[in-house]
Amino acid sequence: MRDYVANLKDAAEYIQSHISVKPEIGLILGSGLGVLADEIEDTVCLSYHKIPHFPVSTVEGHKGQLVIGTLEGKNVVAMQGRFHYYEGYSMKQVTFPVYVMKLLGVHSVVITNACGGMNRTFAPGDLMIIEDHINFTGDHPLIGPNIEEFGPRFPDMSEAYAKEYIHLAQETAKELGISIQRGVYVGISGPSYMTPAELTILARLGGDAVGMSTVPEVIVARHASLKVLGISCVTDMAIGEELEPLTHEQVVEVANRTRPKLISLLKAVLPKLNG
Repeated sequence: MRDYVANLKDAAEYIQSHISVKPEIGLILGSGLGVLADEIEDTVCLSYHKIPHFPVSTVEGHKGQLVIGTLEGKNVVAMQGRFHYYEGYSMKQVTFPVYVMKLLGVHSVVITNACGGMNRTFAPGDLMIIEDHINFTGDHPLIGPNIEEFGPRFPDMSEAYAKEYIHLAQETAKELGISIQRGVYVGISGPSYMTPAELTILARLGGDAVGMSTVPEVIVARHASLKVLGISCVTDMAIGEELEPLTHEQVVEVANRTRPKLISLLKAVLPKLNG
């Protein structure tokens, strides 16, 4: 574990040596949503390949770089492309950037993803504020020795997603005239999409949306006392009894169509997120 902590500090020191600002907010951008980072001003872009000990994104639609700069008056560090358990990375590698963000001085993270909607009132193209999650990945990023300098052995998850941020996002969406859903996100391991029977079970357990990311990052963010705002882009309907074939290209295409309103919402919310 000492090596892991040393690797985190190596990565943070490398990033700090290339920037002159202290990031306040971390942005983790999902499939088709990384374009938000293109709106960041006064940027420094660092390829994951060049950051010590950083994993490398292998998923289509993920650029694979950190973008540090200013967005809507906030100093941000944005991940254009995240890491997934299904890529063969360990949970420690998947969540490595979240701890690095903490070392950089970030107080909050905004996490976006593309997901399948299990709630029958949802539709492709909807945005969903994540109120809570169910970890169905079969693993946990905090297994193993605890890193005391980041957080306690048994971190509280009673408010995984900051209630004040949920309220801010909903009120901001209302001000912008953007219709928005709220619900529970179920995190699975992937990489296969789920069977009809599996989706039926997850919906009965209380899930409103399902995806292959976010949950590990949120667990580690809360371990490190970072506030979290999670927003999902519903790219398809994942209702067991009505399931249709799905491809990653379809997911990215719907995410691309939805991203203008997501970008508008995030840019309006960012100035209101205070640690």
